[in-house]
Amino acid sequence: MATDVKPTRKNLMAIEDRIDLSERGHDTLEKKRDGLIMEFMDILDQAQDVRSDLNVAYDTAQRKINMARAMDGDIAVRGAAAALKEHPEITTQSKNIMGVVVPQIESSKVRKSLDERGYGVVGTSARIDEAAEAYEELLEQVILAAEVETAMKKMLEEIETTKRRVNALEFKLLPDLYESQDYIEQKLEEQEREEIFRLKKIKAKKEAEEASPVREEIEEETREPVAADD
Repeated sequence: MATDVKPTRKNLMAIEDRIDLSERGHDTLEKKRDGLIMEFMDILDQAQDVRSDLNVAYDTAQRKINMARAMDGDIAVRGAAAALKEHPEITTQSKNIMGVVVPQIESSKVRKSLDERGYGVVGTSARIDEAAEAYEELLEQVILAAEVETAMKKMLEEIETTKRRVNALEFKLLPDLYESQDYIEQKLEEQEREEIFRLKKIKAKKEAEEASPVREEIEEETREPVAADD
């Protein structure tokens, strides 16, 4: 790349400007990468807790529903589930974390009272109530896990993108610019030395030419007169 650049002061100034801009961009991207990693680690810790809570909620819900099926029968359990009239509502918004837009999922009407579930209290048992409550809690954990893990995925993608940009600047663009800068500076120094050498030769030649008539005149004056013949 360096040899493709014309060694002129204008190009040198342009490259120096690009180096300054690239270095500042590199520093900014490094800070962004480090900030994203810190945010990602916080979300990762949260995701691990959410995943653990989700597993616990799933196991509890499975145990409760199996107990209800075993004691009350599948027909009673399915009938209670089919009686639900008002379903949970999910809305999504977005929030910005270090320039990364991540989803913010909000839910409503997940937790319900006995009369909101739609089935008759007399026709069901406490085991069905416990199973319904367990699945409501499981649904809340699923929604929270979806929000956290989606945010974690988007943060990880942004970290990888930022790392690629940092590496491109650090290992490709900036080394090429430094190489071009060194090449132009060396060429300009060579041209300057050649110009100084040329000017010295011109000056020496001019001084020699100016000194030549004076020397001839001095030689003429100091030359001994030739004796006349007797």
